[in-house]
Amino acid sequence: MAYSDRELLARIIKCEAGGEGDNGMKAVATVVMNRVRVPYGEYHRVGQGDVRKVIYQQGQFDCVRSVLGGVANPQTIWANPPEQIHYDIADWALSGNRLFTVGYSLWYFNPFQPACPYVFPRNGTGNLQVRVGEHCFYNPTEKYAQT
Repeated sequence: MAYSDRELLARIIKCEAGGEGDNGMKAVATVVMNRVRVPYGEYHRVGQGDVRKVIYQQGQFDCVRSVLGGVANPQTIWANPPEQIHYDIADWALSGNRLFTVGYSLWYFNPFQPACPYVFPRNGTGNLQVRVGEHCFYNPTEKYAQT
């Protein structure tokens, strides 16, 4: 049986940011929903405003990959059922809320170092917006519109 949008979003929140506290989880939920709502570029074209298509887009979230680097991935959305807090944050995001400090960020990652690179991804389509917990968040540049 396929997960509902709420269930899928709650699972990605837990898997991607479960240890980052409420703001970290809200920041990740904000990015997912920004990708759903962006009116141009790759995420608009591929995701078509659909939570499921955004989350399952190839190469976007490690938590939806059963194999990473040739090894089974133990941390997936299927292996880690969400708790009430993850559903609450999913409901918050699906209702149109966003963490204001994250803005319209479309990307995030954990650099595993104290400083965030100013540009991400490498193709120059995002500039640093803010760091929340261990993750760096990036707003789209004009170059993103051409993707």
